[in-house]
Amino acid sequence: MRHRLLIGLLLALLVSGKAEAQEWIGVHHKAMAHEWTVPLNTDSIEEIDLTGGFTTLRVKLNDGFVIPFAVTSTDSIDFAAALDEELERKDRYAVFQMYLFTEGAKAITSKENYIPCYVAVNGGDSYAHRLLPAGIRGRGNSTWEWYDKKAYRLKLDKKHKMLGVDKAKSWVLLANYRDVTDLMNTFVFELGRWMGLPFTNHTRYVELFINGDYTGVYQLTEQVQQGENRVEISDERGILLSLDVDDGPNNNPDATDNFWSKVFSMPTTVKYPNDELLTPARRDSIREVFGALEDAINRKDYAAASELMDMESFVRYLMIQQLVYNVELSAPRSIFLHKDGDGKWSMGPLWDFDAGFDFDWGNMYTGHTFFADYKETLLGSDPVNRNGNYQCPRFFTNLFGCKEFVTLYKETWNHYADSLMEHTWGEMEHYLDRLREGAMVREAQRWPISGKSFETEVAKMKTWLEKRVTYVGQLINGIPDPDDMQPDPPVQGEKLCGTLDVSVTVNWNDGYAQSNSIVIDRSQVLSLLGVEEAQFKPAKVTIVPLNTDGTAGPNNTNGVFGGWFNGDGNPRVWDGGHVYIEVFSDLFDWSCGVRKDTCYDTEHTVTMQYRYQVGTELRKVNVRVHFTITNVGGGWWW
Repeated sequence: MRHRLLIGLLLALLVSGKAEAQEWIGVHHKAMAHEWTVPLNTDSIEEIDLTGGFTTLRVKLNDGFVIPFAVTSTDSIDFAAALDEELERKDRYAVFQMYLFTEGAKAITSKENYIPCYVAVNGGDSYAHRLLPAGIRGRGNSTWEWYDKKAYRLKLDKKHKMLGVDKAKSWVLLANYRDVTDLMNTFVFELGRWMGLPFTNHTRYVELFINGDYTGVYQLTEQVQQGENRVEISDERGILLSLDVDDGPNNNPDATDNFWSKVFSMPTTVKYPNDELLTPARRDSIREVFGALEDAINRKDYAAASELMDMESFVRYLMIQQLVYNVELSAPRSIFLHKDGDGKWSMGPLWDFDAGFDFDWGNMYTGHTFFADYKETLLGSDPVNRNGNYQCPRFFTNLFGCKEFVTLYKETWNHYADSLMEHTWGEMEHYLDRLREGAMVREAQRWPISGKSFETEVAKMKTWLEKRVTYVGQLINGIPDPDDMQPDPPVQGEKLCGTLDVSVTVNWNDGYAQSNSIVIDRSQVLSLLGVEEAQFKPAKVTIVPLNTDGTAGPNNTNGVFGGWFNGDGNPRVWDGGHVYIEVFSDLFDWSCGVRKDTCYDTEHTVTMQYRYQVGTELRKVNVRVHFTITNVGGGWWW
């Protein structure tokens, strides 16, 4: 009956007015064999009472919002002085507590619609407590669709600091369910800030309760968005872009804020200006502005690209992606860049790294397997020729054809390499000390993962990174120094020089393992381009998949060039594709194949296009490929 007596005492104090000197009360409860404290600001409370035959402690706030506590799990209530923000001890490594109470205890079931809630944050002895009205909704793609532990987007009614991180309305609670270590995003954020990448996120670990239910350890961090204390670019002329196939025009064709980028056909979404400010004309203008950078990179014109891009940010961003083997760069997904007015483009903020660290995609829907091979490569040993395990857009690789860029890349890596693990893993040890105080034990109890333990995975991660730093250093320092090839001048005109027709027969049963390839007559292509064999430079060639309207489409294959094609002959993503073409080291011998679970057609005609610049003219040769698919559906019933 101890809790009932203390509740009665509290009510008496509130009625007598003696509580006015106190700013906070703490509601103590027990869960997961631990005692927790929910901080409530007395200025926000209208009344506290017991209802339902003393089964529920009911805290009614001034705006009518009711926070219920089950009396059976409520241990006691006491007064606690609030921590003065000016005297914050700033122990950012601690694991804090966050309590979310939704209106009417509604479940959070939507990624689109916020539901009203209150968030109470216990800052302990480090930061000020918070009790704030807000809205909450789900967030994420794979996290939301595949996993039981969900991620959330929190939107406060007003801007506030949270656990010492500068004030804003929008915040993210990352579930990190795929990542048993809970360190992958944190490692990259700490590394990015140490390397000086702008607007890199912070980490605060919290143990989260939703309507009294313990939901585990979450990573509280900033929402990637334009604004004060976020990506601080101007309201009038700032641009924040996301390169992301999930938000791009293929997966979201009805959206008005996305486009295929002008030169490299990357799926691009305008994150700022936002919907209220982004007119079609402004979106098209942004595409042109970004296209100017793409054009300079496409021409391997380092001087021109340096005028448009902060090369230090570009180099550091790429080497972080390479170090942690973030294959999302290839899709691309969650790749941000920004610019302010007439300033240069900068890469970042860094985001979403639980698909790195050699994640096993073979069991991606349920798996938590990382760290198998530290020698996997993203950019490869010769990035300009894209000889890594994944083929990244040439936006990220073309400048490795420039001596100045390669020199800067090597010098930057060697500046950081010797102290990289000492500094960044040293930061991880601070977090680990606090996570080991009980939080990760409770996380494992709430979300048990068969065959995986926190300590084992942390040890694997450290070992993998130590070996990875050495291996990536060897790769980077071994990147070939490019020839002193002069970049092409800006394109002044384009010319379609002709069309070749070729045919290939593929066996439906062979799927991706076709014995036939598509052989192109090299002499015919050069003749149509008007280029002599002696003057031909293969490094200047681009091969793009064409839409049926003649515009360039995206390369979503693992080839240096190539494309997946839908049944209508348009290049799109792998999901839903019928046939594909991949071009690797030989520009005139193309691999091809068919996706058996999608394609049941016996004929397909698709178009690829050679592009080669001569002077200021971009010359083009189309290659129409006629697929004949035999044995369609053969053996399907087996």
